[in-house]
Order: sequence, then C-alpha cells, then structure tokens
Amino acid sequence: MGIGLTISPAVREQSWQVSYRFDHWTGILIWTALSYITHRHIERHLPDADPYLLPVAAILSGWGMISIWRLTSTFGLRQAIWIAVGFGALLAGLRHNKIPEFLRKYKYIWLTSGLALTALTFALGSNPIGSGPRLWLGCCGIYLQPSEPLKLLLVVYLSSYFASRMPISGRFFSLLVPTLLLTGVALLILLIQRDLGTASIFIILYTIMVYLASTKRRVLILSTVLLSGLGLAGYFFVDIIQYRLTSWFNPWQDPAGRSYQVIQSLLAVANGGIFGRGIGLGSPTLVPVAHSDFIFSAIAEETGLIGSLMLLALIGIFVTRCFITALRADGYFQRLLTAGLGTYVGVQSIVIIGGNLRLLPLTGVTLPFVSYGGSSLLTSFLALMLLLQISNNTEGDPAPLAKAAPYLMIPTILGAGLLALALANGWWGIIRSTDLLSRYDNPRRSIADLYVPRGSLFDRRNQPIAYTEGVSGSYKRVYTYPELSSIIGYTHNVYGQSGLEAELDPYLRGLTGYPASQIWLQHLLYGSPPPGLDVRLSLDISLQQQADKLLANTKGSVVLLNAKTGEVLVMASHPTFDANRLDEIGEELLSAVGAPLLNRATQGQYSAGTSLSPFLLAELFDTGQELPTFPRKLFFEHNEQLFRCTLRADVAPAWENALPAGCPQPLLTLAEILSKEEIIKLTQKLGMQVNNQDLERMALGQSINLTPLTMALAASAISNEGVIPSAQLTLAVDIPNQGWVILPPQEQPQIAFSASGANKAAQFLQVAEKPYWESMGRLEQIENQLAWYLGGTLPGWQGTPFAIVVLAETDDPSIAQEVGQGVLEAAIQP
Repeated sequence: MGIGLTISPAVREQSWQVSYRFDHWTGILIWTALSYITHRHIERHLPDADPYLLPVAAILSGWGMISIWRLTSTFGLRQAIWIAVGFGALLAGLRHNKIPEFLRKYKYIWLTSGLALTALTFALGSNPIGSGPRLWLGCCGIYLQPSEPLKLLLVVYLSSYFASRMPISGRFFSLLVPTLLLTGVALLILLIQRDLGTASIFIILYTIMVYLASTKRRVLILSTVLLSGLGLAGYFFVDIIQYRLTSWFNPWQDPAGRSYQVIQSLLAVANGGIFGRGIGLGSPTLVPVAHSDFIFSAIAEETGLIGSLMLLALIGIFVTRCFITALRADGYFQRLLTAGLGTYVGVQSIVIIGGNLRLLPLTGVTLPFVSYGGSSLLTSFLALMLLLQISNNTEGDPAPLAKAAPYLMIPTILGAGLLALALANGWWGIIRSTDLLSRYDNPRRSIADLYVPRGSLFDRRNQPIAYTEGVSGSYKRVYTYPELSSIIGYTHNVYGQSGLEAELDPYLRGLTGYPASQIWLQHLLYGSPPPGLDVRLSLDISLQQQADKLLANTKGSVVLLNAKTGEVLVMASHPTFDANRLDEIGEELLSAVGAPLLNRATQGQYSAGTSLSPFLLAELFDTGQELPTFPRKLFFEHNEQLFRCTLRADVAPAWENALPAGCPQPLLTLAEILSKEEIIKLTQKLGMQVNNQDLERMALGQSINLTPLTMALAASAISNEGVIPSAQLTLAVDIPNQGWVILPPQEQPQIAFSASGANKAAQFLQVAEKPYWESMGRLEQIENQLAWYLGGTLPGWQGTPFAIVVLAETDDPSIAQEVGQGVLEAAIQP
C-alpha cells in the first residue's frame, strides 16, 4: 500500500514526470518498528497470549494510517504519532500483568472519573476544528474525547460488578439498580451533549453485558423494543434524531443538503466496485470527514469490495478471538471483560460502517483502530492490552459456565451484522454502482475528466463542436459554438452533466466502444477508463448558424430534419447560454428568466394550436374522401374566445388558402368529417399527447401537447411519402483500430399515411413557385402566445428531402414563417 501511494501520482497522470509521494513512509517506518517490537515483547513475556489479536490490530491501525495519510498528510502524521503513543501505552501496560485486577478493584473510582471528565466538557469543552459539538477537552493542541475511554471504563465496571455476583439468581432486577443508575448518568450526559452515536453504543453495550451475565434472552428483546421506542419518540420530538432518520429513510430526497454525507459515501463505495480505484487514485476527499466517520467509504473506494471484505474479515477475526478468549478465561471478571471488549469493537464497527452503507442511521462514531482520532485509537490499544493480558492467563481450567449460549449467540449476531455489511457493500458497489455513478451529483466523473481526455464532438462535416484541451491533471472542455449549449449541454464538476454530453457520456468517457478486457485492464492499472472516443453528430454547423441568426432573440426552437433518414441537421433552442462560462454564470442560469438551460426542441412541451392542417389533410386523403364545401367563416368562437387565422386576417375563403394559414373553422370542419376516434388514432401515430378528447379542443390543438422534435418528425411524413423516420442526432463513433463506425437508428420508421395521401397533402400546401410546402398554426391565450411553422420539400424533389418546424413563443406568427422559410431555403440551395 505504501508503494502504491508513492507512485499514485504517476499512475493517475499516466506519466513518470510527476512529484511522487514519500512522506507517508515516515508513518510506515514508525508503525513497522513498533509492531515488530511489540510482537517480540509478547513472544518473550506473554507467550500464551492470543496469536491473532496483535496482528489484526496492527494491520487495522496501519491500514487506517495509510488511508488517512492518503487523504491528508497532516492528519496522517498525527495518526502516526498517536499510533506510537498507542503502542507505547500497550508496551507499558503489558509489563504490568495486574492491570485488569487493578481496574476491577477500583471500578467505581475509574467509572466516576470517566463520568466527571465527560461532564467537564459542559464547562471546558472544545472542538479541534473550532466549530461543532464541544465534546473534547484540549490544551496545547492535544485533545481528548472523554466519551471514548468512558466506553472502556463502562465495560470494566459492568464486568467487575456482575462478576462479583456470579452466578446470578433471584432478585435480578434489584441487582441491576446500581448499574442502571451509573449507566443512566452516562447516557444523560451524552444525550445533553447530543452525542447520540456514543449513547447508542452505551445502550447496546449495557444490554449485551446484562445478557452475558444473566443469560436471560428477554433482556435482548426488551432492550430492542425499548431502543426502537426511543428512536420512534425521538423522531417526533428530537430534531437531530428526526434529521438522521429522515436522511436514512430517504437520502435521495435532499442529496445536496442533509443527506449529502450519506450520498457521497455511497458514491464512493459504488466508485470502488470490485477491485477499487487503487491507493491514491480515488476521490475519497469528496466525502465529508472521510478520515474519521467515513473512513470505511474511503477504503472501499480505493480497495473495492475485495478490500472491504478483507477489512470486515479482520474485524470478525478480532471479535471471534475475543469470545474464544472469554470462554477460556479462568475467572468471571476476565470472561465478561473480554466478551465486553469484543462486543465494543464489533458493535461500534457495525454501527459506523452500517451508517456509511446506509444499512443503519448515521451515528458519527469512529471505526476502532482505523479512524483518525487519538482518543479512539488510544482506547482501542488499551482494550487490546487488556485482551492480551487476559488471553495469556488461560492455561488453568475455565471458570464455570452455566450456559454457553450467550457467548455463542453474541458473536453469531455480530458475525451476521458483518455479513449484512458485506452484502450491503456488494449491493452499492456492484449491483447499484452504475445507477449511482451516473447521478448528476456525482463529481467523480468531472474529476476523472481532468486526467483522462474526453472524446470530441464533431458536426457532420467533421467541424469540432466540443473538444478537450490541456495536459493530464488540468484537461478542460472547450465549446467552439456556444449557441449550441442548450443542445450539446455540458460536463462540469459542480453542475454535473446535461444534453448530449450526458447522453453520450459512455462513449465520450471511454466506457463504451473499447473491448471489455481493455476497459477492465485500464481500470485495474490506472483506476480510470481509457481515453474517450470521438463522436460525429448529424448537425450541420453552417445551417445551424443560419437558424440561430434568424431566430435571434426570439424565444423558441428550430428543428430541421432529413425527412427520409431522420438525421437532425439543425436543432436550435433560444434563449441559450455559453457552456464555456459555467463557472461564472452557473448560479444565475439556474433561476434565469427564459430557462436557457432548457432544450426546447426535445424538452419543451407545447400545445399544437391550429397547426394540424397537414396531418388532418393527409388523413382525409387517406380515407379516400374529398374536401367538403368550404365553411362560411374562417374564425371560430368558443366560450367567448375568438380563434383567428394564424398568418393574416384577409385570407381568401378557399381551402388552399385557409389551411396553410392555420384558420380554425376549416380545421374544425375537417375534424368533424374524420370523427373523434380517427383523430385520436392519428395523434397516437404521430406521437402526440392528448389530455382532453373533446373534438373541438383536439381539432384546434388545445388539448394536444408535443415537442418541436415530435412535430418535425410528424412533418417529415408529409415529405417522405407518409413514413415517420427515427430521429438520429448521433451518426458515428471513432473506435480505435476500426475507424468511424456508423451507429444505427434507435427506432424503426413508422408508417403514418399512405404515400398518395401524404404526397397529395404536400402538393395541396405548396408555396407558390417554391419547391416546398408550408403550414402555420398558433395558440392564443392570455398567458401563452406561440406560433408554429411547418414545412418541407415536395414529392419528387431530387435532392435531400427536408422537413422543418419552427416554434416561436411570440404573438407575431410572421417571425416563425421568416425563420422557417430562411432555414429551409438555405438547406435547399446551399
């Protein structure tokens, strides 16, 4: 691990010309030397001590130190110093084998002193970071959290108290009164401090110690019910409990607020996968307090499921050896103490790791031997000292044991808890990893973009639209035509991803397109995917510029399609923004008037208004019917609302003039001939949404909603002999050793009309002396004014068949017509 951390900068940047990390070797040398010295001391002076306890504790502490050093060198050095203090205390304690008896003899003094120190934080408490709960006593830069050793002193007190009354029989409750009093005082202090994590550990420790001493299973049941009841009551009456339980029940509800820590922890686990990113190659610093409360998620991200299982296995071995030592102990006190210490390590580990994995509510306690913190680490080493001394004195006959069941059940329960943690780790790290890592609030993707070049986006003529520039560690995304930002989107470390950048992310990030073995090997060696692949789009920048110029400051959208293939040649959405300036304008965009982040072409839902003429006409011709007698009037009045022609008021009273102009009464006449059922079927074929099946409302488009892209696909059927193509915005991807590989359409073309019906409709709507047809429509509401322009090439057109739709959020329909005709004529006559 030390070597991995040293070379991690070279691996991350895939270059040997980097600054390597060597400072952590100081900690490794301290840890190695003290581990070896302690091992030799135990071999000489405690030859019968359990052979697994020290190696497991040493590995856990060393692993934690490296993980902390990887996060921050300052805390890593401090942890190395505390490891030295811990080993020093361990060696000093091992020279005096009467310490367990000394603690037993003065149990009341020790526990009272611990309570007094903890209570002293009310008056003299501080916090090392300068803010937050004042749970520490500090002086001269050294801090002690009294609640940490208080756990150890509580186990010592309960072990001594119950051992002196073994075997327990009769008057069981009266025996608990002194322990309930002292434990209650401790809980009261912790609850006032709002240290709910430590309070929950105390309750669980007390329950298990009582069960081990009494062998009464109902103690576990009653305590479980009591703890659940307290949690339920706290949810309704205590804000911090409600806060944490809400974050546990549904963290997705507020991922950037109260649930931020949990969400980022799960993202770290998901990012680790099976093998992990590699030491120094993940992004565990994104998880708040990763060096302490969330050390497990930091380890899981860089060592993966395999590393997590190894860590859980080490904890399981430690707990198991504690209970084996308990069963072999030659005294009641020694038995209860070793079992209690094993329970302390096991329970606290399960509680904090469970919070990291959302298996349990977040508590904020430390992971024994692993997390940063002098108080926690020193307490863990003192517990190890007691365990080693007791395990060295198990040569005699074990103390009488009326029932062995409690000493088998508790490690079984703890083992089941560790197994549940392993399954939860696999759930988030493997099964749910893809979903989690694709979340918009996962900044790891943007961080990876700093080190791995992202693929470029090109238009159909290979003109760059978006590309990556810079060197490894400082790559930057550049957008050459910012007017396309609403469509192309962005990839950003704060605002996530949107648009095509999000949709094509697997290709652009190198997660798709390479052989699976190459992607796996790249992840294994470098903790990152291969370089991203270039993608060619169907857009034509020259036509796109024409559309943006014509649409100018008008709110709306333009979509130009190849009516036969469905290729999107133009997709404009106004207002737009500049994705190159997200750092400057990102916050403003979130609440900007006009919603510039919205891609109106694909995301905007608009009423069809009086724009359905081409489709009603083609459907009428499909049925073999002819146009009826022209209605007496052009406008339509309903519920005191007047519906007018779209383009002008002086339309000549004839079908060939009224239908292209979007006059409402002729539309309604066609609808009445076709019937309501046929119109509903028509809208379904065209992909339109109907929210009210009233004939008049459907005919006038009042109850029909759709996007401009959907309207453009429908218009394509008029210019493509009745066939609706599949929209295609992505043409090809440049795959290594294969070149540009054509991407097939995602859907199959759909037949909407017969060729004769569509052709006849197009010819009927032809613009005089022009090779294209057009039709207009509008929606007139006080709060919503918009105009539609639909057009396309005529049947028999020898060039590329086109279909265009313009949606203008304005009360002036002529703007939509000018934009539509301008873009269509530019496409027809390049």
